[in-house]
Amino acid sequence: MALTTLTSTFHHDTYPAISSSNPSLSQAGKTVLITGGGSGVGFEIARSFAKANASRIIIVGRRITVLEDAVAKLHGEFPNTEFIARQGDISDEASAGSVWDYLNAHDILVHVLVLNAMHLYPMGPDTLKMERKDVMEAFNTNVGGNFTMTAKFVGQALRPVGQRLNLVNISTAGIQMNPAPNQNPYVTSKAAFTALLGRIADEHPVEDVQIISFHPGVLYSETVAKHIDKDLFDWDEMALPADFAVWSASPEAAWLHGRFVWAHWDVDELKADKVIAKRLKEETGYLKVAVQGLTEISETSFLKKKK
Repeated sequence: MALTTLTSTFHHDTYPAISSSNPSLSQAGKTVLITGGGSGVGFEIARSFAKANASRIIIVGRRITVLEDAVAKLHGEFPNTEFIARQGDISDEASAGSVWDYLNAHDILVHVLVLNAMHLYPMGPDTLKMERKDVMEAFNTNVGGNFTMTAKFVGQALRPVGQRLNLVNISTAGIQMNPAPNQNPYVTSKAAFTALLGRIADEHPVEDVQIISFHPGVLYSETVAKHIDKDLFDWDEMALPADFAVWSASPEAAWLHGRFVWAHWDVDELKADKVIAKRLKEETGYLKVAVQGLTEISETSFLKKKK
């Protein structure tokens, strides 16, 4: 078994348990919003939700021409699903807010939010030689932008009482790597938001909003192709994280509420593992982002004891 896996099976492509054609994962009647949905894994996630019979899919991104081209391709392949392209920069609060203003004005309730947009740069071996504004750009998108989208999503005025929502966060395995060479602002900002979602999941039960974060794999996307030789890695298929996102937005993933996992890990093995089930039940910090080292600590440790 690889050291980077909790299961003996390590997937590089989709498989039946998470397949978007699996009837148990149906998204029929759902409206799905995907940030960064115009290309790369975001586009493939849109395809998987369409395969799962989502009624409406909204893709958000900064480049309107890319979004419009994506919608045209998606509609041609899935004529029974409504596709909407909305230009927006989630790092800008006003721009992100305008997306939700449009949805509210058109009485559109979003049932599933997939946080896929990310800011990768700056990169380099010496963080302290980076410009502050460049470092903060990563945090503005990967933390601030994702927070805005999350808050708007959960607080939708059109949401009926008792309506369960699903939030899927595309994170990175880099948050578990120390060090993560040349990716400090990206990895630390991703870690910060994944940690934040874990705490938000503590405040909001799965019946309110189901929250799953996951590492999508090693993917040869348009952005990656500009900087990395294709022969450098054993790349994963885009269908793996795309279908895993659909699985994460289903009741079958409810037991992982607030946790971070890898798309590579076999979900049937995860569910069947009694040790993992025990740790999930007994350890509130298991598969969450936190500083490790103390076996047990809580806020009660700091309370003044009554005499």
